[in-house]
Order: sequence, then structure tokens, then C-alpha cells
Amino acid sequence: MHHKNPLVTDPIFGLTFNLSTVFMLLVTAVIVFLIAFIATRNLSLKPTGMQNFMEWIMDFVKGIIKSNMDWKTGGSFHVLGITLIMFIFVANVLGLPFAIVIKDYLWWKSPTADASVTMTLAVMIIVLTNYYGVKAKGFKGYLADFGKPMKFLFPLKIIEEFANTLTLGLRLFGNIYAGEILLGLIAKAGTAALGLGFIGMVIPGMAWQGFSIFIGGIQAYIFVMLTMVYMSHKVSHDH
Repeated sequence: MHHKNPLVTDPIFGLTFNLSTVFMLLVTAVIVFLIAFIATRNLSLKPTGMQNFMEWIMDFVKGIIKSNMDWKTGGSFHVLGITLIMFIFVANVLGLPFAIVIKDYLWWKSPTADASVTMTLAVMIIVLTNYYGVKAKGFKGYLADFGKPMKFLFPLKIIEEFANTLTLGLRLFGNIYAGEILLGLIAKAGTAALGLGFIGMVIPGMAWQGFSIFIGGIQAYIFVMLTMVYMSHKVSHDH
């Protein structure tokens, strides 16, 4: 529960990096790439197996987009939505089966259990939504819409952007981090117990892992849904 993080500091800029987080982000990216590669390498008119799974994800994300904006406007964000939902879900569940600790340093965990990762994702989304808002409406049109319905509310809209960033990132971090903490507590209690007590800890642990997978999927869905809500507010002319 009190494992250390393998930290390294950049000697040039003085930035500190968590090597386990960097490693787990790389693992997540590789897994998502392999899923996409395997699912699309032998495409057929009658999808089966992984292709069928990938097409379901594509349709699912398409439904999210169409619930927030017309497809003509939102279709260009389809790949973004697919990438986000796959990446975040895989990142959410990587730390559920086990944790790898080497010399008291934690190397295997869910990267989204790190606030720096989720806040970076949130900042990326807010920057992208504002960028595409300017691209869709032009700088003057974007500023005009930003101040609606009344121009004196402009400072509140700035605060809203910061609030959206915080809630988007911290919601994801809080749910995944809390899930891993509870799994650690259950595992610790199971290790300390003997006989029937140990069996009594295995069942709650398995049940909580199943529930955590569900939570991981829900959080990935919520993140993509909110991304498309924010994007719709920026690029649609009726907002």
C-alpha cells in the first residue's frame, strides 16, 4: 500500500518523471495498437471475431457522437472517440489483475490511477475542443459565441473551462485510484488471513475486480461522452 514510485529527474529542464507511469502508458499504447491491428488485418464483408468487436466499438462511438451533434459535423471526431475509449479502458483495467513491485518500487499499475495522466488527457481534450471551435467558426466567430448569451459572463466562461478540465481529469483519476486502493486492501487482508479466512477474502476480491472492470468501462464511456459534449458546444453553430 505504501510502495515507492521510480522517479527520475531530467537534468536539463528539471522535470520529474514517474518511470512506472511512462512504462504503463507505453504498454497501454502497444495493447491498443495490437487490438486495432489484429481486428483490421483481414477485413471481410461478414465480420467475425475481432473485426466484429472493432465494428461494435465504432458503432458505439458513432452513437455517442450522433447523440451530441449531427454526423456531418461530428464524423471527423470518430477516430478520436474510438482511440480515447480504447486507450482509457485498457489503461483503467491494466492494474486490476495484479501489481508488480520490485525492490519496493511499484512498476505495474493502471496509468489512469496517476493524476498527472488523467489531467494531461483532460487538458488535451480542452485544448482540442477550443482549437476545433476556432477552426470551425473562425477566431472572431468563436469569440462571439464564447461570450453568449451575455458578454459580461465572459469571465465565468473562462472559469468554466478550468472547471471542465478539473472535473474531466479528476473524475477519472478518483474512480480508478480508489478501485486500486480497495483491491490492495482486500489483497492485504487475504494475505494476512489463513484457512477459510483466506477463501473468504478471495471471493470479495474477485467480485470487486469484476465491478472495477465495469467501472473502468463506464469511466471510459463518460470521458468520451463529455469530450463529445464539449466538442459539440465548440463546433456547432447552434450553441
